[in-house]
Amino acid sequence: MARKLRVGVIFGGRSGEHEVSLVSAKGIMGAMDKSKYEIVPIGITKQGRWIVDGDPMKALEAMAAGKGDPEELPSGERGELVPGVGANFPPVDVVFPVLHGPYGEDGTIQGLLEMADIPYVGAGVLASALGMDKALAKAVFASKGLPVVEHMVLKRKEWEKDPEGVIERIEEKFDYPCFVKPANLGSSVGVSKVHNHSELPKALALAARYDRKMLVERAVNKAREIECSVLGNDEPIASVPGEIIPCREFYDYRAKYIDDRSELLIPAPLSPELTKRVQELSIAAYLAIDCAGMARVDFLMDGDTKELFISEVNTIPGFTPISMYPKLWEASGISYSELIDRLIELAIERHADKSRSETSYSWMDDQG
Repeated sequence: MARKLRVGVIFGGRSGEHEVSLVSAKGIMGAMDKSKYEIVPIGITKQGRWIVDGDPMKALEAMAAGKGDPEELPSGERGELVPGVGANFPPVDVVFPVLHGPYGEDGTIQGLLEMADIPYVGAGVLASALGMDKALAKAVFASKGLPVVEHMVLKRKEWEKDPEGVIERIEEKFDYPCFVKPANLGSSVGVSKVHNHSELPKALALAARYDRKMLVERAVNKAREIECSVLGNDEPIASVPGEIIPCREFYDYRAKYIDDRSELLIPAPLSPELTKRVQELSIAAYLAIDCAGMARVDFLMDGDTKELFISEVNTIPGFTPISMYPKLWEASGISYSELIDRLIELAIERHADKSRSETSYSWMDDQG
Protein backbone atom coordinates (compact mmCIF):
# COMPACT_ATOMS: atom_id res chain seq x y z
CA MET A 1 0.00 0.00 0.00
CA ALA A 2 1.36 3.39 -1.00
CA ARG A 3 2.38 5.75 1.77
CA LYS A 4 0.03 8.66 2.40
CA LEU A 5 1.23 12.06 1.26
CA ARG A 6 2.09 14.25 4.26
CA VAL A 7 0.50 17.65 3.67
CA GLY A 8 1.36 20.55 5.93
CA VAL A 9 -1.49 23.05 6.12
CA ILE A 10 -0.27 26.43 7.37
CA PHE A 11 -2.84 28.88 8.73
CA GLY A 12 -3.28 31.93 10.97
CA GLY A 13 -0.44 34.38 10.48
CA ARG A 14 0.46 37.98 11.23
CA SER A 15 -2.32 39.57 9.23
CA GLY A 16 -5.62 41.38 9.59
CA GLU A 17 -7.07 38.35 7.80
CA HIS A 18 -5.92 35.92 10.51
CA GLU A 19 -9.45 34.82 11.44
CA VAL A 20 -10.48 34.34 7.81
CA SER A 21 -7.45 32.07 7.37
CA LEU A 22 -8.62 29.82 10.20
CA VAL A 23 -12.02 29.34 8.57
CA SER A 24 -10.46 28.54 5.17
CA ALA A 25 -7.97 26.07 6.67
CA LYS A 26 -10.70 24.26 8.59
CA GLY A 27 -12.64 23.80 5.38
CA ILE A 28 -9.61 22.49 3.49
CA MET A 29 -8.50 20.06 6.21
CA GLY A 30 -12.07 18.82 6.67
CA ALA A 31 -12.43 18.04 2.96
CA MET A 32 -9.06 16.38 2.38
CA ASP A 33 -9.24 12.67 1.60
CA LYS A 34 -7.83 10.98 4.72
CA SER A 35 -7.11 7.82 2.72
CA LYS A 36 -4.68 9.80 0.53
CA TYR A 37 -3.25 12.39 2.89
CA GLU A 38 -1.77 12.64 6.34
CA ILE A 39 -2.65 16.16 7.44
CA VAL A 40 -0.07 18.12 9.44
CA PRO A 41 -1.70 21.29 10.88
CA ILE A 42 0.73 24.19 11.34
CA GLY A 43 -0.50 27.33 13.08
CA ILE A 44 1.10 30.77 13.22
CA THR A 45 -0.02 33.24 15.87
CA LYS A 46 -0.59 36.93 15.24
CA GLN A 47 2.76 37.48 16.95
CA GLY A 48 4.54 35.15 14.49
CA ARG A 49 4.96 32.15 16.79
CA TRP A 50 4.69 28.76 15.08
CA ILE A 51 2.57 26.04 16.70
CA VAL A 52 3.23 22.51 15.45
CA ASP A 53 2.33 20.32 18.44
CA GLY A 54 -0.98 19.65 20.13
CA ASP A 55 -3.95 21.16 18.28
CA PRO A 56 -2.76 24.32 16.48
CA MET A 57 -6.24 25.18 15.20
CA LYS A 58 -7.79 24.91 18.65
CA ALA A 59 -5.00 27.04 20.13
CA LEU A 60 -5.38 29.81 17.52
CA GLU A 61 -9.17 29.81 17.77
CA ALA A 62 -8.89 30.22 21.53
CA MET A 63 -6.49 33.14 21.10
CA ALA A 64 -8.81 34.74 18.53
CA ALA A 65 -11.61 34.49 21.09
CA GLY A 66 -9.42 36.14 23.73
CA LYS A 67 -9.05 32.93 25.73
CA GLY A 68 -5.37 32.25 25.20
CA ASP A 69 -2.00 33.98 25.38
CA PRO A 70 0.73 33.03 22.90
CA GLU A 71 3.37 33.81 25.49
CA GLU A 72 1.85 31.20 27.82
CA LEU A 73 2.07 28.31 25.36
CA PRO A 74 3.84 25.31 26.95
CA SER A 75 7.39 25.06 25.68
CA GLY A 76 6.53 21.77 23.98
CA GLU A 77 4.01 23.58 21.78
CA ARG A 78 6.38 26.25 20.53
CA GLY A 79 7.51 25.69 16.97
CA GLU A 80 10.77 26.92 15.58
CA LEU A 81 10.91 29.97 13.34
CA VAL A 82 11.98 28.04 10.24
CA PRO A 83 10.34 24.72 9.23
CA GLY A 84 12.75 21.81 9.47
CA VAL A 85 15.12 23.58 11.86
CA GLY A 86 13.22 22.69 15.02
CA ALA A 87 13.38 19.05 16.07
CA ASN A 88 9.65 19.14 16.74
CA PHE A 89 8.70 20.22 13.21
CA PRO A 90 7.35 17.20 11.32
CA PRO A 91 8.66 16.50 7.80
CA VAL A 92 6.11 17.10 5.05
CA ASP A 93 5.92 16.23 1.34
CA VAL A 94 4.03 19.35 0.31
CA VAL A 95 2.68 22.47 2.03
CA PHE A 96 -0.73 24.05 1.52
CA PRO A 97 -0.37 27.68 2.69
CA VAL A 98 -3.71 29.14 3.78
CA LEU A 99 -2.37 32.50 4.95
CA HIS A 100 -4.50 35.32 3.61
CA GLY A 101 -2.99 38.80 3.48
CA PRO A 102 0.51 40.01 4.41
CA TYR A 103 3.12 37.58 5.80
CA GLY A 104 1.62 34.70 3.85
CA GLU A 105 -0.10 35.65 0.62
CA ASP A 106 2.60 38.18 -0.28
CA GLY A 107 5.51 35.86 -1.07
CA THR A 108 7.04 35.69 2.40
CA ILE A 109 6.02 32.12 3.26
CA GLN A 110 6.64 31.11 -0.36
CA GLY A 111 10.23 32.37 -0.13
CA LEU A 112 10.76 30.37 3.05
CA LEU A 113 9.45 27.21 1.40
CA GLU A 114 11.59 27.83 -1.69
CA MET A 115 14.68 28.06 0.52
CA ALA A 116 13.69 24.80 2.21
CA ASP A 117 13.02 23.16 -1.20
CA ILE A 118 9.51 22.10 -0.19
CA PRO A 119 6.71 21.89 -2.80
CA TYR A 120 3.80 24.18 -1.98
CA VAL A 121 0.36 24.96 -3.31
CA GLY A 122 -0.23 28.18 -5.21
CA ALA A 123 1.72 31.07 -6.65
CA GLY A 124 5.46 31.57 -6.33
CA VAL A 125 7.27 34.44 -4.65
CA LEU A 126 6.95 36.98 -7.46
CA ALA A 127 3.30 36.32 -8.35
CA SER A 128 2.34 36.29 -4.68
CA ALA A 129 4.04 39.62 -4.05
CA LEU A 130 2.50 41.21 -7.14
CA GLY A 131 -0.94 39.83 -6.37
CA MET A 132 -0.79 41.28 -2.87
CA ASP A 133 0.49 44.70 -3.96
CA LYS A 134 -2.51 46.07 -5.86
CA ALA A 135 -0.58 49.13 -7.02
CA LEU A 136 2.22 47.14 -8.67
CA ALA A 137 -0.23 44.58 -10.03
CA LYS A 138 -2.16 47.35 -11.77
CA ALA A 139 1.07 48.62 -13.28
CA VAL A 140 1.80 45.15 -14.67
CA PHE A 141 -1.74 44.72 -16.01
CA ALA A 142 -1.63 48.14 -17.68
CA SER A 143 1.74 47.31 -19.29
CA LYS A 144 0.08 44.25 -20.85
CA GLY A 145 -2.82 46.32 -22.15
CA LEU A 146 -5.29 44.90 -19.63
CA PRO A 147 -8.04 47.23 -18.36
CA VAL A 148 -7.66 48.78 -14.89
CA VAL A 149 -9.56 51.57 -13.14
CA GLU A 150 -8.00 55.04 -13.02
CA HIS A 151 -6.11 55.26 -9.73
CA MET A 152 -3.46 57.07 -7.68
CA VAL A 153 -0.79 55.57 -5.39
CA LEU A 154 0.07 57.36 -2.15
CA LYS A 155 2.57 56.69 0.63
CA ARG A 156 1.60 56.86 4.29
CA LYS A 157 4.45 59.27 4.94
CA GLU A 158 3.09 61.63 2.27
CA TRP A 159 -0.27 61.65 4.04
CA GLU A 160 1.27 62.19 7.46
CA LYS A 161 3.60 64.95 6.25
CA ASP A 162 1.15 66.95 4.14
CA PRO A 163 -2.48 65.82 4.57
CA GLU A 164 -3.95 68.96 2.99
CA GLY A 165 -1.67 68.63 -0.04
CA VAL A 166 -2.63 64.95 -0.47
CA ILE A 167 -6.33 65.75 -0.30
CA GLU A 168 -5.88 68.52 -2.85
CA ARG A 169 -4.10 66.15 -5.25
CA ILE A 170 -6.83 63.55 -4.90
CA GLU A 171 -9.62 66.04 -5.51
CA GLU A 172 -7.85 67.40 -8.58
CA LYS A 173 -7.79 63.91 -10.09
CA PHE A 174 -11.06 62.32 -8.94
CA ASP A 175 -14.69 63.27 -8.52
CA TYR A 176 -16.69 61.82 -5.66
CA PRO A 177 -17.42 59.07 -4.93
CA CYS A 178 -14.04 57.36 -4.94
CA PHE A 179 -12.46 54.47 -3.06
CA VAL A 180 -9.51 54.50 -0.67
CA LYS A 181 -7.79 51.25 0.31
CA PRO A 182 -4.50 49.83 1.61
CA ALA A 183 -2.38 48.61 -1.31
CA ASN A 184 -1.38 45.38 0.46
CA LEU A 185 -4.36 43.76 2.12
CA GLY A 186 -7.44 41.75 1.25
CA SER A 187 -10.93 40.91 2.51
CA SER A 188 -11.79 44.62 2.09
CA VAL A 189 -9.96 45.42 5.34
CA GLY A 190 -9.37 49.19 5.57
CA VAL A 191 -11.38 49.96 2.41
CA SER A 192 -13.70 52.99 2.33
CA LYS A 193 -16.10 54.42 -0.22
CA VAL A 194 -15.71 58.19 0.03
CA HIS A 195 -18.76 60.27 -0.90
CA ASN A 196 -17.54 63.79 -0.14
CA HIS A 197 -14.67 65.97 1.08
CA SER A 198 -15.46 65.50 4.76
CA GLU A 199 -15.12 61.68 4.53
CA LEU A 200 -11.75 61.66 2.79
CA PRO A 201 -9.41 62.32 5.77
CA LYS A 202 -10.99 59.54 7.80
CA ALA A 203 -10.71 57.10 4.88
CA LEU A 204 -7.03 57.91 4.34
CA ALA A 205 -6.28 57.58 8.05
CA LEU A 206 -8.00 54.19 8.11
CA ALA A 207 -6.08 52.85 5.10
CA ALA A 208 -2.81 54.18 6.56
CA ARG A 209 -3.35 52.06 9.67
CA TYR A 210 -2.90 48.89 7.62
CA ASP A 211 -0.22 49.68 5.04
CA ARG A 212 2.55 52.13 4.15
CA LYS A 213 1.10 52.41 0.64
CA MET A 214 -2.46 53.39 -0.27
CA LEU A 215 -4.60 53.39 -3.39
CA VAL A 216 -7.25 55.89 -4.38
CA GLU A 217 -9.51 54.69 -7.21
CA ARG A 218 -12.23 56.18 -9.34
CA ALA A 219 -15.62 54.66 -8.54
CA VAL A 220 -16.94 52.62 -11.47
CA ASN A 221 -20.41 53.68 -12.64
CA LYS A 222 -23.14 51.36 -11.28
CA ALA A 223 -20.42 48.81 -10.59
CA ARG A 224 -21.16 45.11 -10.75
CA GLU A 225 -18.70 42.82 -8.94
CA ILE A 226 -17.69 39.85 -11.09
CA GLU A 227 -15.28 37.10 -10.02
CA CYS A 228 -13.65 34.21 -11.86
CA SER A 229 -11.54 31.31 -10.58
CA VAL A 230 -8.38 30.19 -12.36
CA LEU A 231 -6.62 26.84 -11.96
CA GLY A 232 -3.34 25.56 -13.39
CA ASN A 233 0.33 26.26 -13.95
CA ASP A 234 1.53 27.03 -17.48
CA GLU A 235 -1.79 26.26 -19.18
CA PRO A 236 -4.43 27.57 -16.74
CA ILE A 237 -8.18 27.22 -17.17
CA ALA A 238 -10.95 29.56 -16.02
CA SER A 239 -14.21 28.69 -14.29
CA VAL A 240 -17.62 30.09 -15.02
CA PRO A 241 -17.79 33.66 -13.65
CA GLY A 242 -19.85 34.57 -10.61
CA GLU A 243 -21.39 37.82 -9.46
CA ILE A 244 -21.68 39.27 -5.97
CA ILE A 245 -24.73 41.32 -5.01
CA PRO A 246 -23.55 42.96 -1.76
CA CYS A 247 -26.02 43.58 1.03
CA ARG A 248 -24.27 46.89 1.74
CA GLU A 249 -23.20 49.75 -0.50
CA PHE A 250 -20.15 47.75 -1.57
CA TYR A 251 -18.67 44.36 -0.71
CA ASP A 252 -16.84 45.39 2.47
CA TYR A 253 -15.58 43.20 5.32
CA ARG A 254 -18.92 43.26 7.11
CA ALA A 255 -20.80 42.23 3.97
CA LYS A 256 -18.33 39.39 3.38
CA TYR A 257 -18.03 37.85 6.81
CA ILE A 258 -20.57 39.26 9.27
CA ASP A 259 -23.82 40.05 7.49
CA ASP A 260 -24.97 37.01 5.53
CA ARG A 261 -27.46 38.82 3.28
CA SER A 262 -25.10 39.25 0.30
CA GLU A 263 -25.98 37.10 -2.72
CA LEU A 264 -23.65 35.01 -4.86
CA LEU A 265 -24.96 34.48 -8.38
CA ILE A 266 -23.32 31.42 -9.95
CA PRO A 267 -23.02 31.54 -12.87
CA ALA A 268 -23.11 35.32 -13.25
CA PRO A 269 -26.01 36.59 -15.42
CA LEU A 270 -23.77 37.62 -18.31
CA SER A 271 -24.06 37.21 -22.05
CA PRO A 272 -21.96 34.44 -23.63
CA GLU A 273 -19.70 37.14 -25.09
CA LEU A 274 -19.13 38.81 -21.70
CA THR A 275 -18.62 35.44 -20.01
CA LYS A 276 -15.90 34.59 -22.53
CA ARG A 277 -14.34 38.04 -22.07
CA VAL A 278 -14.17 37.60 -18.28
CA GLN A 279 -12.54 34.18 -18.68
CA GLU A 280 -10.01 35.46 -21.22
CA LEU A 281 -9.08 38.46 -19.08
CA SER A 282 -8.79 36.23 -16.00
CA ILE A 283 -6.28 33.96 -17.68
CA ALA A 284 -4.41 36.95 -19.13
CA ALA A 285 -4.12 38.59 -15.70
CA TYR A 286 -3.05 35.27 -14.15
CA LEU A 287 -0.29 34.79 -16.71
CA ALA A 288 0.75 38.46 -16.56
CA ILE A 289 2.00 38.05 -12.99
CA ASP A 290 3.29 34.48 -13.62
CA CYS A 291 0.76 32.93 -11.28
CA ALA A 292 0.58 29.19 -10.55
CA GLY A 293 -1.78 26.76 -8.87
CA MET A 294 -4.77 28.94 -8.20
CA ALA A 295 -6.14 32.46 -8.07
CA ARG A 296 -9.44 34.30 -8.05
CA VAL A 297 -9.57 37.28 -10.40
CA ASP A 298 -11.95 40.07 -9.38
CA PHE A 299 -13.52 42.54 -11.78
CA LEU A 300 -15.62 45.67 -11.67
CA MET A 301 -18.03 46.07 -14.56
CA ASP A 302 -19.67 49.35 -15.59
CA GLY A 303 -23.38 48.75 -15.21
CA ASP A 304 -24.23 50.78 -18.32
CA THR A 305 -21.38 50.25 -20.79
CA LYS A 306 -20.48 46.68 -19.62
CA GLU A 307 -16.81 47.72 -19.64
CA LEU A 308 -14.70 45.38 -17.51
CA PHE A 309 -11.85 46.44 -15.21
CA ILE A 310 -9.48 44.05 -13.43
CA SER A 311 -9.66 44.88 -9.73
CA GLU A 312 -7.18 42.37 -8.31
CA VAL A 313 -5.81 38.82 -8.41
CA ASN A 314 -6.16 36.91 -5.14
CA THR A 315 -3.45 34.25 -5.08
CA ILE A 316 -4.78 32.62 -1.88
CA PRO A 317 -8.52 33.23 -2.15
CA GLY A 318 -11.03 32.38 0.54
CA PHE A 319 -11.33 28.60 0.58
CA THR A 320 -14.24 27.61 2.78
CA PRO A 321 -16.78 25.27 1.14
CA ILE A 322 -19.05 28.32 0.60
CA SER A 323 -16.30 30.65 -0.68
CA MET A 324 -16.52 31.92 -4.24
CA TYR A 325 -13.33 30.22 -5.48
CA PRO A 326 -14.40 26.59 -4.82
CA LYS A 327 -18.06 27.30 -5.54
CA LEU A 328 -17.21 28.57 -9.03
CA TRP A 329 -15.25 25.39 -9.69
CA GLU A 330 -18.08 23.27 -8.33
CA ALA A 331 -20.38 24.99 -10.85
CA SER A 332 -17.76 24.23 -13.52
CA GLY A 333 -17.65 20.52 -12.69
CA ILE A 334 -14.82 20.22 -10.13
CA SER A 335 -15.87 19.34 -6.57
CA TYR A 336 -14.28 20.84 -3.44
CA SER A 337 -12.29 17.70 -2.60
CA GLU A 338 -11.26 17.20 -6.24
CA LEU A 339 -10.06 20.80 -6.34
CA ILE A 340 -7.81 20.19 -3.34
CA ASP A 341 -6.39 17.07 -5.02
CA ARG A 342 -5.66 19.00 -8.21
CA LEU A 343 -3.96 21.85 -6.35
CA ILE A 344 -1.66 19.43 -4.54
CA GLU A 345 -0.84 17.75 -7.87
CA LEU A 346 -0.07 21.14 -9.42
CA ALA A 347 2.23 22.00 -6.51
CA ILE A 348 4.25 18.82 -6.98
CA GLU A 349 4.28 19.27 -10.76
CA ARG A 350 5.60 22.84 -10.49
CA HIS A 351 8.26 21.85 -7.94
CA ALA A 352 9.45 19.05 -10.23
CA ASP A 353 9.68 21.48 -13.14
CA LYS A 354 11.66 24.03 -11.07
CA SER A 355 13.96 21.24 -9.86
CA ARG A 356 15.08 20.69 -13.46
CA SER A 357 16.91 24.04 -13.36
CA GLU A 358 20.60 23.67 -12.59
CA THR A 359 21.89 25.38 -9.46
CA SER A 360 25.60 25.26 -10.23
CA TYR A 361 27.54 26.73 -13.15
CA SER A 362 30.91 26.41 -14.78
CA TRP A 363 31.96 28.43 -17.81
CA MET A 364 33.08 25.13 -19.32
CA ASP A 365 29.41 24.14 -19.54
CA ASP A 366 28.96 26.66 -22.36
CA GLN A 367 31.92 25.43 -24.39
CA GLY A 368 30.33 22.28 -25.75
